[in-house]
Amino acid sequence: MGGDSLQKKRKVPLRMCLGCREMKPKKELIRVVKNQEGEVSIDFKGKKPGRGAYICDHVECFRKAHKGKQFERAFSQAIDAEIYQQLEQELEKERE
Repeated sequence: MGGDSLQKKRKVPLRMCLGCREMKPKKELIRVVKNQEGEVSIDFKGKKPGRGAYICDHVECFRKAHKGKQFERAFSQAIDAEIYQQLEQELEKERE
């Protein structure tokens, strides 16, 4: 019957990259998360609790998002320069 074909077609969740502003499948993006204490970190597995924002795995997208203060908008708080440096270093390590 027709019900089988509906189960096979799964809707792929899309998220917008804060840097390039393109909609991409969630699994292709890196999640940056703010937890309840207001700490911002990279969530490579996508399982940490908290408010998430997404960027491509390109350092250029991260820099664009940083320059345009997209993380501040997404998390409704100011983010220290140290945190940006840590995030950028983590991204560069992951790409190696």
